[in-house]
Amino acid sequence: MKSSKSRFGLNKQEQSGIFIVFLLLAIYFITRFSLSYMDKPTDSEIQLDVEAQSFVDSLVQVNSAKASYQFKPFNPNFISDYKGYQLGMSTSQIDALLLYRSSGKYVNTAEEFQKVTGVSDSVLQLMEPYFKFPDWVAKGKKPQSQRIGVIKADKEKRLKQIDINSATAADFQMISGIGEKLSARIVKFRDRLGGFLTEKQLVDVYGLDHQIAKKAMQVFVVKNQPKIIKININQATAEELKNLVYINWNLANAIVAHRELNGAFTSIQDLDKVAGFPTEKLHRIALYLSI
Repeated sequence: MKSSKSRFGLNKQEQSGIFIVFLLLAIYFITRFSLSYMDKPTDSEIQLDVEAQSFVDSLVQVNSAKASYQFKPFNPNFISDYKGYQLGMSTSQIDALLLYRSSGKYVNTAEEFQKVTGVSDSVLQLMEPYFKFPDWVAKGKKPQSQRIGVIKADKEKRLKQIDINSATAADFQMISGIGEKLSARIVKFRDRLGGFLTEKQLVDVYGLDHQIAKKAMQVFVVKNQPKIIKININQATAEELKNLVYINWNLANAIVAHRELNGAFTSIQDLDKVAGFPTEKLHRIALYLSI
């Protein structure tokens, strides 16, 4: 009697054994997959883990920084990105402080620092021993520079109008925003002109802000017109033209070249046809010129 075999040469008993093996393997993998899926954390659990790990990392970072480097006292208003990172601050917390400072404000206490930056109590506790605020904060007085600005502003209100052509450098320094360098520059500019013919010429002083110049014009005015020898633009050489503070050597040569090419100027206004002429200053420059 022939034994029943499959096309692979296996009898029924061998086929049953192989089937049982595959069945057991299938049960094993299904069970393992089910258990791993059940153990998978939820999104909320992941979020909690990330926040907890971030907090732990910040503490470890601060402690390792303290152990490896001895910080010196510093004003937290001027903390650098690197130092903030070493002390456990996040990028967003450092940016919050920089944004606050960009508005011209300062933090003057540790509590105010925490309010602005949002650092945690534990991080603040580690940072606070290194905070060093200016002495005037503890004494309750404004910085010297701020008090000087207030004093100058008060003086400006009390000042009577002063002749701009006889004012000294010290007089100009009574205006908030004008120091030693600018006041000396104003006097030098006036001397090269031979005197101001209008106080509006202050805006032509190099480096003097227009708003500060306007404040100065409220105090310094032309009371006595200086005697000016005007320059005839149809007769003057380039050398003579450049003696006027408004006209440099290149512009003086351009004026002479334009005159020789096109003939004599018929009016001072014709100067705006000269290449490179500062037309926005023409009405002030014209005060020192003639036809």
